[in-house]
Amino acid sequence: MSSYDFLAGCYDRLTYDVDYSAWADYIEKHFAKAPLPGRTVLDLACGTGSLTRELALRGYEMIGADQSPEMLAEAAEKNRGAAPIEPIFLCQSMEKLDLYGTIDACVCCLDSVNYVTDPKKLARAFQRVHLFLMPGGLFLFDVNTPEKLAGLDGQVFLDETEDAYCVWRAEFSRRICTYFMDIFRLDPSTGQWDRGEELHRERAYTVEELTTLLEGAGFVDVQTWGERKLRPPRPGEQRIFFTARKDT
Repeated sequence: MSSYDFLAGCYDRLTYDVDYSAWADYIEKHFAKAPLPGRTVLDLACGTGSLTRELALRGYEMIGADQSPEMLAEAAEKNRGAAPIEPIFLCQSMEKLDLYGTIDACVCCLDSVNYVTDPKKLARAFQRVHLFLMPGGLFLFDVNTPEKLAGLDGQVFLDETEDAYCVWRAEFSRRICTYFMDIFRLDPSTGQWDRGEELHRERAYTVEELTTLLEGAGFVDVQTWGERKLRPPRPGEQRIFFTARKDT
């Protein structure tokens, strides 16, 4: 079992309830808090490029990076002809990020940071983002909290649409939440259902750990925020946002 090889073909159908417009609204609120050096934005771990497209349509010059070729294929097709500037996509892992030039902001959304389960790789990923950011540039990402991931232990979930079906169960041990997925996808050309299995893992990082990694990478003004709120996190919130800047 591997991550996203099979899921990519039905990811958007199974995540139809994610409001990417609201995510983009929240990102732009942070962009407005202190002017960015420019409008080139990296969508790190961009997946199928839904958020990439939303920001591109708002006038940002977008770069999408993801380590899954299957997800990037979906992203490229989805963003074909997106105005005013069509995004470009790179097949790269976070810790090996290698851009052609600088960026003015980097966003990494939908708990993608949790998927980097090796803290040393995450440290390198933060260093790579810092390297390519312009002075004054913003890095924004969100994480699932340790409390949320621990609370998933032993639970079974079902996501279903007319042409996709996913049953997944979660196990939490030693700060790693493992998702075992059985996915069924309707092939419209044959009318038959294809079955795939995937394994996903997320690491539970504390605020203190992530702050230390960001500061170690050279970031300043590290702040935490509630779930899509412009206020500090409150006890019990299941998702926390981070912002950090590259010093001017």
